Amino acid sequence: MKKLLAIALALVLLFAIAACTAEPEPAPAEETPAQEATPEPEATPEPEETPEEPDAEEPTEAMDIRVALVAHGPESIQFDGSFNEGSWNGILTFLDANGLSASEHARFFQSHEANDDARVDVMNDAIEWGADILILPGFHFSTSVFMAANLFPDTMFVVLDTLTDPGPTPANVVTIAYAEEQSGFLAGYGVVMEGFRDIGFMGGVAVPPVVRFGHGFVEGAEFAAQELGLESGDVTIIYHYIGAFAPSPEVQTMANSWYAGGTEIIFVAAGRAWDSVLTAADAGEGRWLVGVDVDQSGDSPLFMTSAMKALGVSVNDMLTDFASGSFRGGQDLHFDASINGIGLPMANSHFQNFTQAQYDAIFAQLANGSVVVSTTVAPTVAEAGLNIELITVNEIS
Repeated sequence: MKKLLAIALALVLLFAIAACTAEPEPAPAEETPAQEATPEPEATPEPEETPEEPDAEEPTEAMDIRVALVAHGPESIQFDGSFNEGSWNGILTFLDANGLSASEHARFFQSHEANDDARVDVMNDAIEWGADILILPGFHFSTSVFMAANLFPDTMFVVLDTLTDPGPTPANVVTIAYAEEQSGFLAGYGVVMEGFRDIGFMGGVAVPPVVRFGHGFVEGAEFAAQELGLESGDVTIIYHYIGAFAPSPEVQTMANSWYAGGTEIIFVAAGRAWDSVLTAADAGEGRWLVGVDVDQSGDSPLFMTSAMKALGVSVNDMLTDFASGSFRGGQDLHFDASINGIGLPMANSHFQNFTQAQYDAIFAQLANGSVVVSTTVAPTVAEAGLNIELITVNEIS
């Protein structure tokens, strides 16, 4: 009996041990799915943002543009307070809008001789630097841009203030002309409306843009005299081309003699020569200047106003076109009052009597064509056939 009990007890213990050893088996079964689940996050490619990287780089690649501003001769400096500086500001506006640094993407080049061969050479220098598009300010490039455009057909050129000569505008060139006659008209109109009666005009050289500035100035003064009901001879203009676009002692002496003789304000359409006129103006009381091409109020408080061309706007427009693949090659563009291509900087002018409302009214008449200013280019005011009845013009040959 004792043996039977011992056997039974041994069997019970055996079953108990088997049960204990069998219970842990489900644990591995649970661990297996847990181990299979953990790889799932690793299998999911979280960094799916990699496709966005090319998008972020695309603007940089699309705007990898180099712009060269080329001056026509050794006297034509970059910061001239006039044409070159206005053009450079347009380049800076474009670069800033597209996140490009001026140090890497823009450069000023200066021709060391004032002839077409030297200008083509310096354009070649700009292209070797890597320029994709060249900005050429001034009528001096009317022939050399034609030569360069044929030599470098893959480079784009924007020539300001002139038309190409000879022949039609090449497919890689845009020319921009400005309505100087309208800008000059506004200046002449404004100074007479302000109350000036003894005024002067100093042009650089009698080339078409300068002539249009001068003739427009005369016509604007005449128009204002008529509106004010002035008598014949109440307004007198001394009119002269100095033969250069640079400052000189001779220009300073002439300006000083004009001021000393009673001239109250001189419109200087002669590049950097305004510096000499300003020196003369600084030497006495009640002496004023009218600036040209750009707003020159920052150069001196003696600039009553400036007969502006939208240089910066037009340059920025052309660069924007080029960057977007819509460069208007082969076209001759004209910036006038109808597209705000010219004007006076009224906010920075020193007018006390000529009001913004009066300016807006005359500007609108120019823009809609109800007031038309002559574009005739002639050696003298008399030969231009301007309709002058009240203004006395004293031309100095």
